[in-house]
Parts: sequence; C-alpha cells; structure tokens
Amino acid sequence: MILTICPNPSIDCTIELDSLNVGKLNRIRSKVETYSGKALNVAKGVARLGEKSMATGFMFHNHGKLFEQALDKDGVSHEFVYSEGGARVNYKIIDKRSMLTEINDKGETVGRDKQLELIELVKRLSVDCNIAVMSGSLPNGVDPSFYNEVLSVIPDRVKKIVDTETDNMVEALKGKVFMVKPNLRELESFSGGTLHTRSEILRATYKYIDNGVEYVLVSLGADGAILTNGKESYYCKSANVAVNSTVGAGDCMVAAACVQLEKDADMSELLRCSVSAGTASITTSGTNLFYRDKYDEIYSKIFVEKI
Repeated sequence: MILTICPNPSIDCTIELDSLNVGKLNRIRSKVETYSGKALNVAKGVARLGEKSMATGFMFHNHGKLFEQALDKDGVSHEFVYSEGGARVNYKIIDKRSMLTEINDKGETVGRDKQLELIELVKRLSVDCNIAVMSGSLPNGVDPSFYNEVLSVIPDRVKKIVDTETDNMVEALKGKVFMVKPNLRELESFSGGTLHTRSEILRATYKYIDNGVEYVLVSLGADGAILTNGKESYYCKSANVAVNSTVGAGDCMVAAACVQLEKDADMSELLRCSVSAGTASITTSGTNLFYRDKYDEIYSKIFVEKI
C-alpha cells in the first residue's frame, strides 16, 4: 500500500481567462473547483494506475465531506485528523498562453494537539505501507520541523518520498528520505544557483544526494524530466500535447513513481511512467489529474535515454 500524507489540503479554483489584465476588468472564460492538495492528488493518481492508496493528513469540518467524496470517487481510502474551520482556497489563473498565476490562501491554524494526533495516526497507518509520500506546504501554526516529526515515526523499511521546499525540505532531510521531486525552480532555490544545462542540473542534485536521498526526480515542465541516483542518470522528454492546465502535473509524476517503486521497476521505467503521467495530466482542465487511456497513449510515444 502507498500512504500519502497531506498536511495542507486546499480547494483549488482554476480560472481560465483570455488574458490577465492587472488593474483592469477580467472576464472568466471557465472555472473549475477541485478538492485537492499535493498528497491527495498523489493518492488519486496511484488509484488511477491500479494500485492501492491510503490518504491521511489534516482536514477541516466545513469542507471535509467534499474532500472525502472526491477521494471515494477514485476509490482512495482515507482517515484524517479534523480541525474546526474550512480548507484554504487556492486560485490558479491561466491565460490563453497557458501562463499560470497562482494565489494561495494561508488557511486555518492547526493546534499542537492536532499535530500530535496526526503523528500518531501516521505511525499507525504506516505499519501497513511500503511507500509513504508527504508533500506540500504546512498550515498556520505548524513549524517546518513537523516534516521531520512525521517522517521519523514511519518505519525505516518504508520508502519515504518528499515533495516540498524551503525550510520544510531542510527538516525532512534530517531523516532518511528515499526520493525527492523538485521542479527546476525548486532545485535552483535549494542549490543556490541558476541552472541552464543538464550537467548543471545533475550537479545541483548532489546536494540532495549528499543528504542521504537515493533518487532525485527533477521535473522540467515541457522539457520532460531527469532521474538520478548520483551514479546513473536518465532523461525523458515529454510528448507534444495540447496544454489545458499544468496544475497537479508534478503530483501525477510522484504517483506514477510510487507505483513503479512498488513494482521494483528500474530507473528507466520509473522515469518513463512518471513523465507519462505528468504529461497526461496537463491535457485535463483544473486539477483533474490524468486519465488512464491518455497515460497509456503517451507512454507508447516517449522514450528514455541514459545521460
């Protein structure tokens, strides 16, 4: 089983405009609302690829049933730690050039009692899993050290995957993390420099590997992705598809990687499947993730090369 831990769920409101005119009237062309969060997206993606997933994390009474219904629709099991209030609302504004502008809410404060409750819940649920994913930001009132607190109660035999940034990532890496999935901007921020070439990207990944990470999966948007373990490195270019929304593409990559790790696939296959899922997801609107038939179609068109 694959366990996903979502500390900061969100209602994602994706708004499409012909163009974003700052300081002027903007008319909405379409609007899609989804009940998600990075780790919840991973859980749904795992289920769409035919594997069993379990979602946990913080949840809020005002909107919790809507999140649970969305997970039920994909056949994802779930158990949350509930707090008062409502989930934050994140706005994703996309113009006709497929440029994405994000406005993220801060959300409710989560007390220390609830934090300790989630740590205990993760400790119990992780006993039955092979892979655990913790991803995304933290809610108000939760210190970055919470990443390390949660990951430290997961058994050492479980492969831990982290997709977050800044101080959250620093704290996560204090424990044993199997894989991280930065995008190019996050990798540049973590390594402290602008990256232009594959060689520069690979050198930058060593900062993760030096902290004990075994796999670094770098998403490069339309250029595909790179996977390295510090000794072997692979590159896979994305297929050319019509872009509807890039929101959630990275989460879909993580979902596919989890499924391949569950199957003990080699690095090349893991990368090919990750890029297939990420590319398939951008063909859907909002954070609707990917559909299996599109994933299979893209998988048949892309190839991996060793670098």
